[in-house]
Amino acid sequence: MNTLRALIILYLAAFSDYGQSAEAEKNRPNIVILVADDLGWADVGYHGSSIRTPNIDRLQSRGVELDFHYVAPMCTPTRAALLTGRYWSRFGNTKPSNERVLPWDTMTLARALQGAGYRTAISGKWHLGSKPEWGPRKFGFDQSYGSLAGGINPWNHLYKHGPYTKTWHRNDELIEEEGHVTDLLTSEAVRFIKEKKKDPFFLYVPFTAVHTPFDEPPKWLGRVDNIDPERRQYVACAEHMDDGIGQILEALNQAGKAENTLVIFFSDNGGTNGDDSSRYPETKAKGKIKGLNTPLRGWKTQVYEGGIRVPAIAYWPGKLRPFKLSTPTHVVDWMPTICALAGCKFEKDPKWDGIDIWPLLNGKGKKDPERILYCKGVNGTSSALHRWPWKLIKGKDKVQLYNLNLDPTEKKDLFQIQPDKVKEFLKTLELQASKDNASLP
Repeated sequence: MNTLRALIILYLAAFSDYGQSAEAEKNRPNIVILVADDLGWADVGYHGSSIRTPNIDRLQSRGVELDFHYVAPMCTPTRAALLTGRYWSRFGNTKPSNERVLPWDTMTLARALQGAGYRTAISGKWHLGSKPEWGPRKFGFDQSYGSLAGGINPWNHLYKHGPYTKTWHRNDELIEEEGHVTDLLTSEAVRFIKEKKKDPFFLYVPFTAVHTPFDEPPKWLGRVDNIDPERRQYVACAEHMDDGIGQILEALNQAGKAENTLVIFFSDNGGTNGDDSSRYPETKAKGKIKGLNTPLRGWKTQVYEGGIRVPAIAYWPGKLRPFKLSTPTHVVDWMPTICALAGCKFEKDPKWDGIDIWPLLNGKGKKDPERILYCKGVNGTSSALHRWPWKLIKGKDKVQLYNLNLDPTEKKDLFQIQPDKVKEFLKTLELQASKDNASLP
């Protein structure tokens, strides 16, 4: 481990200058990123859901609600974008991947913060390479725990039938452990927060909830007896996760760290139209369980708003006032924003597609009307381009254009009415696509 850390430090020294001003050194915040898995737009209380999410709702009422926050239409791409500040397609990734997604020398968010003196930890779903030798510790995390692969059986922690079935790990070494996945990930996050160390920390908690397969404890199922049987497991799973988020927030309070911690919450993609649980070994919860994205159009895997616009919140008591931010933001924005707050200075261009959105979060910045957001869909069969309020969707054999100000549910295709704008946006889309596959593993 000492040898590995020495190599990382040498790499960081060559890559960037982590010199910081005295003011930046003094005010560096802790960073906690909480990511739900497959949570639908309409499955949080503050969007009118009957699902009880009091802790997420408390973040929303006391923080900045990012009303137009965009991610990838599936899990692995969103995670790659979060940890690099770059669109997933720059790495040739457009779908869930058990193969290694990132080149070894990628400057990840964890690696940048580690080099700036942060303690870094992940407790949750990695899914950027499902072999232990491709785990989080190889990409800047001091501590790693959870699932190397994707959604797992909540109790035995096994992934789908196949070579990556055994995936539960600690510090990139496979282990066996008893307990429900949501409880275990929460407990690990709380333990890390309570460590009595002075260095600032980065804690990344990508929950496996509310991803199939479902098998919730009686305690949580008993709270939702009146729910439609087809949704009962999903609702119990979401409420269980919300309770875990509450425990993490309370740990920050108890440790006296809440006022110097930026907490970020979002879902990794829109709600699913139903994933088949039968692909997962020994699960008790069968069938297809849907999330809800009402009133948005579409689902996970699609580049319609329901697949890529997700609930998102930034919370930092005393630093961010509560309000709803209607300026479009993107998951690629978090790394530039956090690195700016931490005082990281790079000698080499990190090639970010994202921007520092801190001026938007603190209410002092203005929307850039020319900003473009690019999205390569699953398997590259579709793409989307936002330049507010316009949105272009290009599929295999169809191009669509929407004005999201007038038509947020994407019901009125303006392709025939706005041919010049379609032509202009197709050229922009082609330019963005030309930058893909630039950093292949």
